[in-house]
Amino acid sequence: MQLSNYLFFTTCCDQALAFYAQCGLGRVVEVLRYGVDGMPVKNEAMRGKVMHARFEGPGLLFHASDNDDAEPMRGSAHLLAMDDRASTNQLFQALGAGGTITTPLGLQAWGDYYGKLTDRFGVQWMLNCAE
Repeated sequence: MQLSNYLFFTTCCDQALAFYAQCGLGRVVEVLRYGVDGMPVKNEAMRGKVMHARFEGPGLLFHASDNDDAEPMRGSAHLLAMDDRASTNQLFQALGAGGTITTPLGLQAWGDYYGKLTDRFGVQWMLNCAE
């Protein structure tokens, strides 16, 4: 058994995945599109949008797609266990571009270097670097 998150976007999955790749999280390794290569299309507005994608990076795996009936993301966050402060700072800054920082990076009561943000696509990220 393996748990991986599945992110639902309305029509901006391509842009979100490109952003995550640009941030250095990894890359798209599989993508199926509505109405392409025999895949069904619910309505013409969704033609060419992402029906299913797999995104992988070092120690990271999630899936994503466009769904015109997707609900806003809430109640879940990606927790990234980081190895050092420099990479934590760099990734936090990259993911936070255009988003909202809800907990600034800093030493927390439990002794780790931690911060939380919601990126420009509505996905919550928590970065934790054990000190």
